[in-house]
Amino acid sequence: MAGDDGSSAPGAEPPVSELATLAVAPDGLEPSLERTRICSIVASADPGALAGKKVVVGGWVRTGREQGKGSFAFLELNDGSCLANLQVIVDAAVHPLAQLTPTGTSVVVEGELKRPPEGVKQNLELRAERVLEVGPCDPAKYPLPKTRLTLEFLRDWVHLRARTNTISAVARIRDELAYATHTFFRKNGFRYIHTPIITTSDCEGAGEMFQVTTLFSDAEKVEKELKENPSPSESDIESAKLVAKERGEAVAHLKSIKASKAEITASVSELTKAKETLSRLEERFKLKAGIPKKDGKVDFARDFFGRQAFLTVSGQLQVETYACALGNVYTFGPTFRAEHSHTSRHLAEFWMVEPEIAFANLEDDMNYAEDYVKFLCQWLLDYCLEDMEFMVKNFDKTAIERLKLVSSSPFARISYTKAVELLEKVTDKKFENPVEWGIDLASEHERYLTEVIFKKPVIVYNYPKGIKAFYMRLNDDRKTVAAMDVLVPKVGELIGGSQREERLDVLQQRILDSGLPIEPYEWYLELRRYGTVKHCGFGLGFERMILFATGLDNIRDVIPFPRYPGRADL
Repeated sequence: MAGDDGSSAPGAEPPVSELATLAVAPDGLEPSLERTRICSIVASADPGALAGKKVVVGGWVRTGREQGKGSFAFLELNDGSCLANLQVIVDAAVHPLAQLTPTGTSVVVEGELKRPPEGVKQNLELRAERVLEVGPCDPAKYPLPKTRLTLEFLRDWVHLRARTNTISAVARIRDELAYATHTFFRKNGFRYIHTPIITTSDCEGAGEMFQVTTLFSDAEKVEKELKENPSPSESDIESAKLVAKERGEAVAHLKSIKASKAEITASVSELTKAKETLSRLEERFKLKAGIPKKDGKVDFARDFFGRQAFLTVSGQLQVETYACALGNVYTFGPTFRAEHSHTSRHLAEFWMVEPEIAFANLEDDMNYAEDYVKFLCQWLLDYCLEDMEFMVKNFDKTAIERLKLVSSSPFARISYTKAVELLEKVTDKKFENPVEWGIDLASEHERYLTEVIFKKPVIVYNYPKGIKAFYMRLNDDRKTVAAMDVLVPKVGELIGGSQREERLDVLQQRILDSGLPIEPYEWYLELRRYGTVKHCGFGLGFERMILFATGLDNIRDVIPFPRYPGRADL
């Protein structure tokens, strides 16, 4: 499938002409293997056209078994390009079978594609003619046997778990959603902006940020240095000062008696050396073990950036600067939160999609958010159906139905006040968190709205200002802000967004009311001083979108390398 711009769709094979150029290797280089991906074989619309074709495939053995009293072996080979395996038949005369059959072994084989006998589920199988490469695997030690493994168990083998059907399917779904994200925003005239991972601004104002500092490593270096080479004493400093003074007097004397240029130059050189020695001694004299402090507090002026710095919790504030220059922009990258939470919905490192739209209000924000979520759902139905069917079979029977519902249904839109009124009238369920105006809706409230009351996605807007961030536009009632959340079945909140506060005086007061210092946000305020503009934006938690799509229960299973309290493997 070619894209609208003529580019290849994700998963497409490279053009034949391109492969042909790869096959011609310069002298001294091993020629390209021209490997064919298994997805292009097993998903072929016309298997008969491929029968008889010679190909090279590579992959990992999912299962292998010797047959015919050891005369040949069947290998179920998977290369990660799709869920399905390719059956490879290898004769004992081609390669020692015991080296190929253990689960986890990697092989590269060359052979001919053939139609299997009637009644076999595969459309094509590969009759191996040569085994080109083997990556052996000790079956006694390999931690991922053929038996079904729990997702919790796989988290202890994060470097190998992508070889399983579930995690590889999640990886492909994640990739498709990322591709769809860039496609959606490109189609809608957005520019992709890379915002900083290291920041000095706390976007959320919650203070749960990882600090970026070199003070600890610097302190260790100083401590080691002082042990190996103790700092000079005060008498050492005084002696060096005396030497420098004497050298200076010597230069002055030579100049007064009009000594030769060579003599003066030599004396000046001695004076320079004496000053450099003094400077080094004074610098070492200042070295103190431990974290540098000033007025009883950590002296961040001595840190790498000369001030406190953190890992970002959001790229929103920074991307606003480009929205106020380029119009429609978005950022898509990792964000971090030092929250000691062990729930199935929290990670210390996670990815956010954050568009920002200039000359736009809250309704524009809701429109883009709804269109984006629908686009993602339809994309998976169009381009990732095999993996989604796997999720339906193994984890959530309603996953595809949910995608179809969201992609085709207009989202309900209600105010926060109306949402609270609806929840307060609920009699068939007792919520763990009591409902009253002013609370931050819990996941149980959000899911009840979407799964029971409306039975489809819901956008709730105009939240109480006390539970939302300082940058959200204050409404005329002075009690609520122009914020909106997109709630979906299964997950609850998927997107949070708002119209940003464009009025300088109101924004300044909101920062102060939130208990935040003004100084770190001066640059943010200047966007309002110099050509302020109405603008809005939202953030989609990328892992939450994958949870919603797949029906998996734990967010740690939808990110390649999960980071959470106590775990940062690899």
